[in-house]
Amino acid sequence: MASPHYDPPDGGGGAPPELLSLPVRVITEPGQLPVEFLEPSAAQKLVIGFDCEGVDLCRHGALCIMQLAFPDAVYLVDAIEGGKELIQACKPALESEYVTKVIHDCKRDSEALYFQFGIKLHNVMDTQIAYSLLEEQEGKKRGYDDYISFVGLLADPRYCGMPYPEKEEVRTLLRQDPNFWTNRPLSEMMIRAATDDVRFLLNIHEKMMEKLSKISLWRLSVRSKLYCRCFCINDNLYADWPPLPAVPDEIESDVYVPEADILSVLDVPPGKMGRVIGRKGSSIMAVKESCNVEIHIGGAKGPPDRVFIIGPVKEVRKAEAILRGRMLEY
Repeated sequence: MASPHYDPPDGGGGAPPELLSLPVRVITEPGQLPVEFLEPSAAQKLVIGFDCEGVDLCRHGALCIMQLAFPDAVYLVDAIEGGKELIQACKPALESEYVTKVIHDCKRDSEALYFQFGIKLHNVMDTQIAYSLLEEQEGKKRGYDDYISFVGLLADPRYCGMPYPEKEEVRTLLRQDPNFWTNRPLSEMMIRAATDDVRFLLNIHEKMMEKLSKISLWRLSVRSKLYCRCFCINDNLYADWPPLPAVPDEIESDVYVPEADILSVLDVPPGKMGRVIGRKGSSIMAVKESCNVEIHIGGAKGPPDRVFIIGPVKEVRKAEAILRGRMLEY
């Protein structure tokens, strides 16, 4: 299928000019993807930008497009036209240790891939996590609910310096038409929006990797894996997911190694979620403020009766105790 015409946005900020003119290819058949992606190997390791678009993307919401950014092209994998067979053809790469997937906040994308296609997203470099670790390296204290948005990351001159006003335009269209990503043929706006969500990720990845310390790289690997499995809870409690990485041997013995992060899933009894969240989220925010943890709620996308806590073991246990206490309050 021929790629539709695409004009990149004006003004690239700090982004390399060649990223603004990458060819964009719409994929409807597995054979249109690079062989080295379809057949990952240790001899030809890859780093790609990655994202997914869909209708209320989660375990139930339809995955419509999967974006893959290579150094020489962006591939828009059309899950609607290509169907399940096309996404399944990508499974070896998405689960491979030899293909690094660079993505900004992978939790819901991973959930959709897991429940809809049986794919366990693996070897992810999550730029949202990397940004927080780099801020921490520089001595900056992150707020308890301070997660960098993708638009914010793109605008940061240290990593890209690229304004992204089109993102708000797409959000407006999504509010007007929740099924926006199901429309076919793909419009120029759809192609532009999907492409711009991955076009700069490899450049951001390169700049972040240059700055991350060995300890931060290990923490990034652990937390990225926890993000991948966060909402993918099932009856076996993540038993089928790859193990978390141990502290690397090459880290010097005199370097302080922080406690490893874990993921805890707290079951909330019927009718108690309101107490856990608090008015306008006040309870959750108070726990985040007093404990060094991330707390994620399934919410409308689900699972609605669980709270997901990510952080160092002691801090997670402390957060669990506080939240359980809230459930007992009258």
